[in-house]
Amino acid sequence: MNKKNQTERRKHPRLPMLHGILEPVEIEFYGQDKNGKDISQPAILSDLSAGGMRLITFLEPPHIREINMVLNLEKTRIPVKGRIAWIKQKGEVYMVGISFTDISKESASKINNMALDYIDCDIRISLKLPDACTEKCKANMLCNKPQKCEEYFSGH
Repeated sequence: MNKKNQTERRKHPRLPMLHGILEPVEIEFYGQDKNGKDISQPAILSDLSAGGMRLITFLEPPHIREINMVLNLEKTRIPVKGRIAWIKQKGEVYMVGISFTDISKESASKINNMALDYIDCDIRISLKLPDACTEKCKANMLCNKPQKCEEYFSGH
């Protein structure tokens, strides 16, 4: 199937965490294995939306039904519950898709607004429009696009 015939399946815009973002956000996800033993594993957030996230891990993800996580984003702790939607392995690196099953409406709205502002900024930059990267952007605290640098605005 070629890309022209594919339809977008995502319900929420994505906020890419490794492209143009100041620093990767580390999270811990928690759960219990089949023996009832608690599992905790660090992960790097690759992208985020109000409906889920993609993580990078360097250990095989736990095979658990429900994942409890605390996402630290912009000095805000966001507790979420989710399920593993997919896992892709390349060598010793795992990409893990998490679908949220429980996130507060306020947190989902905050993430959605950050992603929308980030996308709007990318469009403004590509069209060379003014005010592409402003402090009003809800993703501004995490962003390190070159357009934020003073040299960009001063013409140096």
